[in-house]
Amino acid sequence: MPRSTPPPEWVLARRRQIGDQIRAARLQANLTQESVAHRIPMDRATCVRIEQGQAAALLDTLLLIADAIGVPLAELVQ
Repeated sequence: MPRSTPPPEWVLARRRQIGDQIRAARLQANLTQESVAHRIPMDRATCVRIEQGQAAALLDTLLLIADAIGVPLAELVQ
């Protein structure tokens, strides 16, 4: 069910920060968005939206992304 009100700006900023950390960890692991999406499985467009902070990822999705990249979840959300 969609939210009736948008999240506060600080939540959106934090979501973008987490996306940046996911992107940095993925690049450090020398992985493409496509390869991470394939490992989960998830479509590449969703990976893009998560990295750009446009989509809110569920905890399960963040766990899968961390595992696919090979880093602890804490590294992505610190």
